[in-house]
Amino acid sequence: MPDIGLRNLDLLLGLENRVLYTAMDILEGECRFDQALIRDKRWKNLSLLAISKNRQRYNVTRKNMANLIESLKDLGYEYILIDCPAGIDVGFINAIFSAKEAILVTTPEITSIRDADRVAGLLESNGIYNVKLLVNRVRQEMIQQNDMMSIIDVQEMLGIPLLGAIPDDNQVIISTNRGEPLVLKKKLTLSGIAFENAARRLIGKQDYFIDLKTPYSNVFQRFQQFLGF
Repeated sequence: MPDIGLRNLDLLLGLENRVLYTAMDILEGECRFDQALIRDKRWKNLSLLAISKNRQRYNVTRKNMANLIESLKDLGYEYILIDCPAGIDVGFINAIFSAKEAILVTTPEITSIRDADRVAGLLESNGIYNVKLLVNRVRQEMIQQNDMMSIIDVQEMLGIPLLGAIPDDNQVIISTNRGEPLVLKKKLTLSGIAFENAARRLIGKQDYFIDLKTPYSNVFQRFQQFLGF
C-alpha cells in the first residue's frame, strides 16, 4: 500500500513510529526495499510503503513509480492500493501511471462532485477505465430533508458504478486519532460494516448494500432498497 504526498496512512494504521525509511530512500540507494516496507502487526499480509517523510519534497517519476509497483508484485502482493496525492497535478498523473483500476472517493457535495468528475476524466484519459465510486460521509437525515444529494443522485451525475456508501460516523474520528482501523472494533458501527462490504465488493464478492434508512433492523438489503428507491 504505497502512501504518496501528504503522508497519513501510517497514522491511520498506528505505524508512524516504525517508518524510518521511505520509497525516496530506496530510490536514492540509502536503504533496501524491505527496510522501507512496514508490515502491519495485526495482518502479516498487509504492508505500508511511505513515499515521503513529513515535510519532505518528493519527485516520484513515472519510471520510479513503475519500478516500485513491479517490486511489490515480485514480493507476491495480490492487491496494491495507491493512496494518490491531492489535486490533479503531475504528482497525481505519475502516481496513477501503473494503476489498472481506481476507486474514486467523494462526498455528496456539489464542489466535491465537480472535483471527482475532473479526476474521472483524467483517469480515463490515462487509460484507466475500470473506476468505482465510493461516497463518503453520507447523512441519511439530511437526504430525507432534501438538504443532501442521495447516493443515486451522485452516481447519476458521475456515471460511475457504485462500490459503496459510508455513513458519517464520529467513531471514524476516534479510530483515526487512536491509530486503530475502524473495522477492527469488536462491535462494528454502521460505517465499519459499510467499509467491510465495500472491500468485499472490490475483490469481486457479491455483497448487499446497506439500507441507511433502517440499518439495524435489517443490515443487509438489496440495492433496490438502497437510499431513495
